[in-house]
Amino acid sequence: MAGVKRCGWSEGSPLMIAYHDTEWGVPVRDSRVLFQHLVLDGFQAGLSWAIILNKREHFRRSFDGFDPDRMARYARRRVRRLLGDPGIVRNRAKIEAAIGNARAFLALEEAGESFSEFLWGFVDGAPRVNRWRTLRQIAASTPQSDRMSGALKERGFRFVGSTICYAFMQAAGLVNDHLVTCFRHGEVGR
Repeated sequence: MAGVKRCGWSEGSPLMIAYHDTEWGVPVRDSRVLFQHLVLDGFQAGLSWAIILNKREHFRRSFDGFDPDRMARYARRRVRRLLGDPGIVRNRAKIEAAIGNARAFLALEEAGESFSEFLWGFVDGAPRVNRWRTLRQIAASTPQSDRMSGALKERGFRFVGSTICYAFMQAAGLVNDHLVTCFRHGEVGR
């Protein structure tokens, strides 16, 4: 798609372009897919999204497709195995947080709360559509991501600071932060 205007961050690799053009900012309502997004955004902390995206398929295999039921049962031996896995980010705190987040996810759902409805409640159930003209205008966090972060932490989630939550909100389509000059802004808005 030569000559197509995209958000500047997506340029650089065919994988990043494909992610931008097909996934980023598309509203996700499936609780398990939202859980995967949140876990991967937690692993991104302090790193570039390109690193995580390049390892995403291996993350999926290593974490049983991000199945919270299976992940919640991981024990020390599985943590040791993950720490030795070069296909993922080998950070003990992030690995243990992902496992703890699976347990928190299950606890939330066992209490009768839908993970999807819980998260979408921070934007009143509908994507917030921003109209940014430059990347510099996009905030790293918002009052909604601040509230989401606090509520997730109250429920036992970790690696869910406000900046991580805002990156998650962008990726999962709770906000449309495609630049108005990007061809995806209008498409995602529909």
